Amino acid sequence: MRAAWQRKGGLSSPPGTDWPDQSSPGQGRPDQTRSDQIGAGQAGPEQRRGRMQQATLNNGQTMPMLGLGTYTLSGSSGVDVMLDALELGYRLLDTAKMYGNEHEVGQAVLESGLARREIFITSKLNRPCASYQKARQGIATSLEALQTDYIDLMLVHEPYEAWEEMYQALEDAVAEGTVRSIGISSFGLERCKRLYAQCRITPALNQLENHIYFQQDSLVGWLKEQGTCVQAWSPFGEGRAGICSHPVLTATGRKYGKTAAQVALRFLVQRGIAVVPKSSHRQRLAENMAIFDFQLTEEDMQVLQDMDTGKSLFSWSWI
Repeated sequence: MRAAWQRKGGLSSPPGTDWPDQSSPGQGRPDQTRSDQIGAGQAGPEQRRGRMQQATLNNGQTMPMLGLGTYTLSGSSGVDVMLDALELGYRLLDTAKMYGNEHEVGQAVLESGLARREIFITSKLNRPCASYQKARQGIATSLEALQTDYIDLMLVHEPYEAWEEMYQALEDAVAEGTVRSIGISSFGLERCKRLYAQCRITPALNQLENHIYFQQDSLVGWLKEQGTCVQAWSPFGEGRAGICSHPVLTATGRKYGKTAAQVALRFLVQRGIAVVPKSSHRQRLAENMAIFDFQLTEEDMQVLQDMDTGKSLFSWSWI
């Protein structure tokens, strides 16, 4: 059931809610201007505090530095959460064939009343798409489920045995205009080097496990040198290590009037790493968005960098 302030035909602002600057000039709500744009996921000084930053991918396409991870969001309740996120100013929805909710993402975009061009959609090919032809079919079914004629960013979800063929299918989709940017997910350095040596289109993005305990500096640095944006699919470690209640992050947050979770996200964004945190709670969705109005000091950044253990929190990690 939609909230009372979600009027038919589009989203309206609920009482007491200020819309972040998200729209292009001349579009959206009053007093909105372009968001900050920074190159290839590199965090730069904000020209205006509190405004969503944008990464510029290696083909010139812009992408919000923060989006909504939609894993586990399904059915009408999942659509409601996505609509809440869009109402709060989110403009990136991260889905995947593996999640089984591409239809819900497409439905939320349609019900939002926002123009398709205002929302950045990411999806990913899974194991059943592990061949060139199956990947081609997978792209087509994703377009159908998402109810759109193009996908902003599509990734090979994991380095499956046929990942080379899958990536070739993505390259051809770019040429055909059904996918605008392409990339990979959970590819370690050796697989990346193998791919980059043979691909026609350099990956725009590698979505990685990246959080305070597993920062992967060497891989992140190499990817940035290639002009590939890095995005963290697990900025909170999926709750496995108490990041959102860690005393160091909590104490750091008090200095800025922020929560431990906000500090964890700000740390990544300040390193030039985009994030797609997951939540189904409106208050947390709003909190996750509120990380562009402060900047961690060099001293605080160093303290957080020293928390890196160099170990994945997931036994199945491909890295």
